[in-house]
Amino acid sequence: MDYQKIKKILSAEPSFRRRQAEKIIFRDLLADWQAATVLPKILRDRLAVECPLGINTHLSASPDQRTAKALITFLDGSAVETVLMSHQDGRRTACLSAQIGCPLACRICATGQMGFKRNLTAEEMLEQALFWARRLKEKKERLTNIVFMGMGEPFLNYEAVLAAVRKLNDPDGLNIGARHISISTAGLPDGIRRLAKEKLQINLAVSIHAPDDRLRSELMPINKKFNLRSVLAAAEYYLSKTGRRLMIEYTLIKAVNDQPAQAEALAELFDGWPRALIFFNLSAYNPSAGFQPADPDAIRQFAAVLRRRGLSVTKRYRFGRGEKAACGQLAGASARLKKNKP
Repeated sequence: MDYQKIKKILSAEPSFRRRQAEKIIFRDLLADWQAATVLPKILRDRLAVECPLGINTHLSASPDQRTAKALITFLDGSAVETVLMSHQDGRRTACLSAQIGCPLACRICATGQMGFKRNLTAEEMLEQALFWARRLKEKKERLTNIVFMGMGEPFLNYEAVLAAVRKLNDPDGLNIGARHISISTAGLPDGIRRLAKEKLQINLAVSIHAPDDRLRSELMPINKKFNLRSVLAAAEYYLSKTGRRLMIEYTLIKAVNDQPAQAEALAELFDGWPRALIFFNLSAYNPSAGFQPADPDAIRQFAAVLRRRGLSVTKRYRFGRGEKAACGQLAGASARLKKNKP
């Protein structure tokens, strides 16, 4: 899709045509201008030829059908992966990418191993959500949640991510409630503080993955620039400014960061924090870079330590491992697949 060209064509039309086109794209979720009979045929014909609504994708699904992954190819030939997670409670969550590749080079993330290509535009992020919204509409379902937890670090593409968030939340856009939109960061203090000042009630998740700077720097090189102290100071600022609940993400890796003593050290980092405003989201590592997931017993023991210290804990269902669509597994390998769906 070429949003800029759509806008350019409509700029020569009466202003209400732009509003009609926005509704066609984001509310009606049409994939063909010819179905938009509210527009004059001559305009439909021109839009269909010069900027069709098709989204170039390659789709795959997990064996249990609870996760689907799409490779979306943009006009310049570059591509990203995006994931749809179908929850048993009826939620349908799209995991969006914010960059092609990632410059942070986290050792536990496949995206980080592929290097950095470029930032995505807000429109390219919206295109990922639109793809899933259209597919769900075919099944008489709707997209209910958005998480920016795909490829790339959202706060390194802050302006475009926030522009996409506003359109996702806009009643004239995809109309997804702000409290159903989440941004996950590897821990960039400036981005955390900046988001705290936004007048948006979206959710924030901060990835920690280690209870001390030595280990965190090994797993996440960005820690050498922004250590735990600076990340947690920014997180405390976020809590004081917004009063919104904060998710702390921690991926458990076998024999690396999954020991009870490490759980104790992690809990100590949050001594004195308001218990009602933080919770820990524990997940077993999804194999992609040479590590192994923690054993179920180790995860239970780790969670038990945190709970004993008065901390709230959830354990994430491991969506998409069979299709390499799980957290940390999105990478450029599937970019070698042929594009085969308009």
